Amino acid sequence: MKELYGLGTALTTPFTEDNQVDFPALRKHLDYLNKEGIDYYVVNGTTGESATLKKEESAEILEYVKQYNGGKRPIVFGIGGNNTQAVLDTISQTDFNGVTAILSVCPYYNKPSQRGICLHFKAIADASPVPVILYNVPGRTVISMSVETIAELAKHPNIIGLKDASSSIEVAIDLSRTLPDDFLLLSGDDNLFTAQASLGYKGVISVIGNGFPKEFYELVQSALARDFEKAKKLQGKFLDFDTLLYVESNPVGIKCVLDIKGIYDSRVRLPLARASEGLYQKMEESMRKEGFL
Repeated sequence: MKELYGLGTALTTPFTEDNQVDFPALRKHLDYLNKEGIDYYVVNGTTGESATLKKEESAEILEYVKQYNGGKRPIVFGIGGNNTQAVLDTISQTDFNGVTAILSVCPYYNKPSQRGICLHFKAIADASPVPVILYNVPGRTVISMSVETIAELAKHPNIIGLKDASSSIEVAIDLSRTLPDDFLLLSGDDNLFTAQASLGYKGVISVIGNGFPKEFYELVQSALARDFEKAKKLQGKFLDFDTLLYVESNPVGIKCVLDIKGIYDSRVRLPLARASEGLYQKMEESMRKEGFL
């Protein structure tokens, strides 16, 4: 699925003072991304605060992005969870017109076995009218899909790829040698993309892409073109900065960046807390140091 190569931006969700989804601010953010350049949108992921969005809000955001997009770019929609039947119910209630694929996270909290993970995703893939991208993010889900489990799931005709947020080059090497060549490997770790591209990863679902689409798009395209000399220089500019994004959890850090850049306010929903003054200061210093301001 070559339309999902390159830079996919995991959209943040702006909120108003009274804690509602701020659609005018979302429009401003989409205008910014559209102007600067990305390859596709990812809606209702972790960075979009999916854990604290109501189902109705997620559906409204998806519809808004679809209407704004007008079919110009692919859209990946996050549908996942630790209640398999609830995920299947959401799939049955979703309008998939204009949606290219779904991104489905490894079940969290329940701590299922690898067999349970396989059965969970096979049920989702059987029910989904669009292709499924697996999402492995053990830092959030506690458990991790093994390479063997991912390889087994890759045999399903409706499971086309993986967002790998394992933060492990060793895992990336194992995945790249084990999985079929046509299985879509996408990075979930912005800081590792250049290295992962050398192993055959075809793109990244990015947090940084929200705040620096032009700069990160250039990095991604350089790495995919195997111009690793250029890509490593660009990757180095994000090295320290990327760490700051997660000091107070994602998307607190990237919303801080968007606020500094004047795109929209950094409000988040509880239990997340707005970025501290200290983080604002460090973020702005890092942005100035690397020439991002």
